[in-house]
Amino acid sequence: MSADNTTGSTLAVIVGGTPVPLANNQILDGFTVNGANTVFTVPTTGKYLISYDINVTAGLLVSSAVYRNGVAIASSTISPIVSVSKYAATFLVNLTAGDTLQLTLFGLLATAVLQGGVGASMTVVELS
Repeated sequence: MSADNTTGSTLAVIVGGTPVPLANNQILDGFTVNGANTVFTVPTTGKYLISYDINVTAGLLVSSAVYRNGVAIASSTISPIVSVSKYAATFLVNLTAGDTLQLTLFGLLATAVLQGGVGASMTVVELS
């Protein structure tokens, strides 16, 4: 599964989390996605390699993570101690059919403006 945000969206980040919409260049390969293009449902149980990138136009002191079923996956979490404009992580995780995945910014109130081009992307590859 692969999906991007190429529109330069503006996101109002809240402490509890704001999902990043990934509406462009979707290759779902069995995954399903909600109408807001923020929640992706895993089709089969297995071990997955997940990677994501978020690129904002100005440095922010917010955190990023992939949420599984509404909870941040620890190995996906980026919590900078200084403002940054690029967030990226690659990690392995076991997922169960029906799990949901959501790329999220959280931690502080902020306005995040995604860069044009590839402002955000998430790729999920089933390994076994």
